[in-house]
Amino acid sequence: MNVKIDPTWQQVLQGEFDAPYFADLARFVHQEYRQGPCYPPAAAIFNAFNLCPFDRVKVVILGQDPYHEPGQAEGLCFSVADGVPFPPSLQNIFKEVADDTGAPIPTSGSLRRWAGQGVLLLNATLTVRAHAAASHAGHGWEQFTDAVVSRLANGRDHLVFILWGSHAQRKGALVDRQRHLVLASPHPSPLSAYRGFFGNHHFSLANAYLTAHGQQPVVW
Repeated sequence: MNVKIDPTWQQVLQGEFDAPYFADLARFVHQEYRQGPCYPPAAAIFNAFNLCPFDRVKVVILGQDPYHEPGQAEGLCFSVADGVPFPPSLQNIFKEVADDTGAPIPTSGSLRRWAGQGVLLLNATLTVRAHAAASHAGHGWEQFTDAVVSRLANGRDHLVFILWGSHAQRKGALVDRQRHLVLASPHPSPLSAYRGFFGNHHFSLANAYLTAHGQQPVVW
């Protein structure tokens, strides 16, 4: 199957695009987008990959599925388009960044600036039906994003995988901790942030690891 995606990812993931499960997934997604509003916009489904080529990835942050209300999702986990109010989890992420690194709270909730520095902002499921969280789960996206994590873990060295919450942490089984840094904590959701997300220092720990392995730290 021909998928419009960054060429470096096209090369790495072509086997997935040609697999029967992906054809089934594509049919399901096309039907869902025809039947009613889905997010992100179709042209933004692979934004995480197009804004962060395979060979530039330094950090992987794993989310669950896109925001499901109008105007929010832009194809990057936890990110919202410019001008959109910060959802609660994103507010907590920015609070931890500020507490951990001293960076000011930004005026925009778009994390494109992170993606441009080599942060792959990957949701486990890349699409969702409007107003229905996890409505596209269980249709093949998880197999695809498992393959993404595996390709990175096996094809690159000294990456940082940031796993918030049990859903993201399950993908940690695909990563060799001798070869990469894996940082795990509770999710930044208000339901769990005070159980260990706040104070996890993941942003400074990631940068210390990158610096120790000769890479530029991320300006969070």
